[in-house]
Amino acid sequence: MIVADSDVLIDSLRGDEPAASRVATELKTGALVTTVVNAFELLSGAKRSREREKVDTLLAALTILPLSNNAARTAAAVRRDLESKGKGIGMADYLIAGICLDRGAILLTRNRSHFERVEGLSIGHLG
Repeated sequence: MIVADSDVLIDSLRGDEPAASRVATELKTGALVTTVVNAFELLSGAKRSREREKVDTLLAALTILPLSNNAARTAAAVRRDLESKGKGIGMADYLIAGICLDRGAILLTRNRSHFERVEGLSIGHLG
């Protein structure tokens, strides 16, 4: 299972490579999903009706992983660990990491600088 982060999905919606090709390929295989946090980020960032339509179409093609109780606990542990080291990554990223860790999923993101701090999180490559 590959979880697409918001930056990758936004790049795909804009037609930017290599995200557009990678998202299209992974959608065909059925391996690509996203999280409820990423869905929120996309939906709240879509200001115009045309943008909202594109986001709705993309999200309809994806399974959206929820924030389960176990994922929330995992995210909280990640937050405590990183913040105790002075290397916090932000609330949304903790939640995304927690969901990915809970599901044993690979995160497809351009935001490697944040997510590489999370111990045990698998990060995919776009290229």
